[in-house]
Amino acid sequence: MAEKELVISKIKEGTVIDHINAGKALLVLRILGIGPGSKETVSMVMNVPSEKMGKKDIVKVEGKFIGEEELNKIALIAPKATINLIKDYEIQKKFKVTLPEVIEGILVCPNRNCITNSREPITPRFYVFVENDRVVAKCYYCGRKIKDVDKYIV
Repeated sequence: MAEKELVISKIKEGTVIDHINAGKALLVLRILGIGPGSKETVSMVMNVPSEKMGKKDIVKVEGKFIGEEELNKIALIAPKATINLIKDYEIQKKFKVTLPEVIEGILVCPNRNCITNSREPITPRFYVFVENDRVVAKCYYCGRKIKDVDKYIV
């Protein structure tokens, strides 16, 4: 019996995000500001077999090129993601996301007593690193560690 192959149509122009951690594609769409009422054409597959990852998600967005802040957010939840920028149905640029060492204004600190959660005009800042194969963020101000970073993305 022949193995079935997954076929997703090519996009003319836009962004393909591959190697997203399984089950995180919907969060990637939220990060990109894509939801009900959005105009972009989106293809998304979840939990597809992957030799490298076991299972992975893929998101294709026609007509959208992602910016640095969106890349930093995606790196937090999918540190092994690959970004493909497409023009005229061809890959113009392909690169892996890079986990930033420090992020600002992307996460909210879970510590209610942290100065970033007071009425002071202070932008949340976090050190970002990998610990036990998992992305972890540590608050610059209070030292609180966040292990489930996807729950604290603004």
